[in-house]
Amino acid sequence: MPIYSYEALKSGKQIVKGEVTASNLKDARDILRKMGLVPTKINEYFESKNKKTKGMSSMSLAEKIDFISTLQILLSSGIPAVESLMFMEQEAARKKIRDISKILKTQIMGGSTFADTLGRYPNAFGHIFIGLFKAGEEAGELEKTLGRIKDLLSKQAAVKSKVIGTLIYPAFVIVLAFIITLVMLIFVFPAFKEMFEQQEKALPWITAIMINTGDFLKQFWYTIPLFIATFVAFCFMCVRWKPAREVLDKVVLKIPLLNNLILYSNYSNFMSVLSVSYDAGIPIVDCLHLAIITLENSVLRSKIGSAVIKVQQGLQVSQALKSTKVMPRMLLFMISTGEQSGRLGDMLERGVNFLDRTLDGIIDTMTKMIEPIMLVVIGSIVLIMALALYLPLFQSYMS
Repeated sequence: MPIYSYEALKSGKQIVKGEVTASNLKDARDILRKMGLVPTKINEYFESKNKKTKGMSSMSLAEKIDFISTLQILLSSGIPAVESLMFMEQEAARKKIRDISKILKTQIMGGSTFADTLGRYPNAFGHIFIGLFKAGEEAGELEKTLGRIKDLLSKQAAVKSKVIGTLIYPAFVIVLAFIITLVMLIFVFPAFKEMFEQQEKALPWITAIMINTGDFLKQFWYTIPLFIATFVAFCFMCVRWKPAREVLDKVVLKIPLLNNLILYSNYSNFMSVLSVSYDAGIPIVDCLHLAIITLENSVLRSKIGSAVIKVQQGLQVSQALKSTKVMPRMLLFMISTGEQSGRLGDMLERGVNFLDRTLDGIIDTMTKMIEPIMLVVIGSIVLIMALALYLPLFQSYMS
């Protein structure tokens, strides 16, 4: 039976940590609530041979989509789960899916249910995948739930693709500008050095800086890969090291336009999971816990997490989210209307559509603004290089 490590609030203030054994995530939350605790974080592990293990390696988003699509087709055709997994074990195009299908088939043949078997490998499938799958199996709507999971994963992949696509162009231009600048400093300016030295007048400060920098880089060339490695390590630290990531997450939320891209891409995934899980019949608190997993910005994750605690204490979802002061007003209005009219599921779906349209508009605006900004950056670099090269020539002609 899986073991769950948890963090929870005791008496509304004290944070306590521990472990609890339960058959699934929902039972673990119920056990903690009966203990008088308000769970804020629960991590699932699988106990095997008296050792805790995190099971198989994680699956990429593309692998999850491939796995769930194939499984949905086979199950909807009336093929039993074990036979479906046997087919995937032998015929799946991706090796990881073949290996995972073999492991799942073996455990199901040993007497485990499909949902419980998936629950033993949260690192591979993710809590969202597992939570929705369990809900679908318990409700007898497994095929419908597989369709929901497939649509959800496809939407997450689309959002990720849009965001990455928006950022690729400026990243490419910056790298290209860096390479061109190095070539100019190392090869072009040294070629003019002797000609400039023949002039009696002192070189303009900008020309002197460029020549000295080029000489330095030509002599100590190894500083270039060292600088690149240091920069990559710094970026990696900002992403992976928690204190640095928290600072970075705060900074990006203060940058105009970029903050909207971060906010709405996070909200899009959050609302999609919330809508799909609520439609699958999962209690709203558990829906919120699943949705929070998709939030990549630590500031948003912390604030929405505090709202979930308020929902657990009896506050309405709209009021709890409003207290965070980070949710769009239109979204809050939709959720509030859904709660009052008893049509929360419909309003959540409309909220997802609203976020998709808004995110598309933000990406279009950023795409249009990036081009002139990049032109200004490249133009500035060209201007600086041109001034450094031609100012000494102008001096010699004027003398």
